[in-house]
Amino acid sequence: MELKTARLTLLIDPAKKAAFERLCAQQDRTPSQVVRQLIREYLAQHGVSHVPGTAASKAPDKRRGAAPAPRSASGAPGHTRKRG
Repeated sequence: MELKTARLTLLIDPAKKAAFERLCAQQDRTPSQVVRQLIREYLAQHGVSHVPGTAASKAPDKRRGAAPAPRSASGAPGHTRKRG
């Protein structure tokens, strides 16, 4: 169990979200439990170590020398929206 929590916000197709929530309910699990398990498995699959409850984790830097990720209007990394 994680010692501290942080929010992860993502956009998903409403029909896919509803199907995911139904499947989670059928398995008596919350969507958050399933997503946390998927993240743990993904980190392990890619050899990323982390200490629960800390923000600093060691991940291989495959982007060395690459341009920084695009930032949203709020300045946070992630989805950017075209205006026009």
